[in-house]
Amino acid sequence: MDEQFSRAALLFGSDGIDRLNKSHVILFGVGGVGGYVAEALARSGIGHISLVDSDVVGITNLNRQIIALHSTIGRKKTEVMRDRILDINPDAEVTVHDCFFLPENADEFDFGSYDYVVDAVDTVTAKLEIIQRAKACGTPVISSMGTGDKTDPSALRIADVFDTTECPLARVMRRECRKRGISDLKVAFSTEIPNEHKEETKEELPEGRRKIPGSTAFVPPAAGLIIASEVIKDLLG
Repeated sequence: MDEQFSRAALLFGSDGIDRLNKSHVILFGVGGVGGYVAEALARSGIGHISLVDSDVVGITNLNRQIIALHSTIGRKKTEVMRDRILDINPDAEVTVHDCFFLPENADEFDFGSYDYVVDAVDTVTAKLEIIQRAKACGTPVISSMGTGDKTDPSALRIADVFDTTECPLARVMRRECRKRGISDLKVAFSTEIPNEHKEETKEELPEGRRKIPGSTAFVPPAAGLIIASEVIKDLLG
């Protein structure tokens, strides 16, 4: 067993570390939530991590994303995260997909080849496609609900999407899951009522967005760490 995972082995055992090392997790979205998922998975000894994102690091990412530094602005998020993972664990295998996941390119991914699927994307269409594909293959999946406009990381919870409250994104997902016959879905969500904005933004609205959510340095990262803990727990049985 690699000495760098010896502290985790005190909790998971050598067999557990070996199991994590042989696991392949795919992560859709390497932003405020997803970056911290990837960070924690790498530090926990996951041997193969696939990263899916089409975005580049921007200056507005500096307040919350682990890969966002002035030195990384303009670089592809997947490449920055890949380099960081390999600096944490040089023995890890990292596969990069520089694309925006949509139903149109979903066939490029073999969902049955992964041990776990993490959905940390923003768009409902992409989330639903990821979830449906994973469930069709019997691959465990966890989905991040909204972390924008939230300031209280202690309000984060893990639950079935049908047991969520307060989260506007979870409300939409409940409706859309019912339409598609999805009967259960593990999610990370917040019970905090979204905060109102105190300032107007001068940023241009991304396509499909009605407003730009406010964000903090603690809620998206906390959600990412909670999601990673669920992945590790489930992989260890």
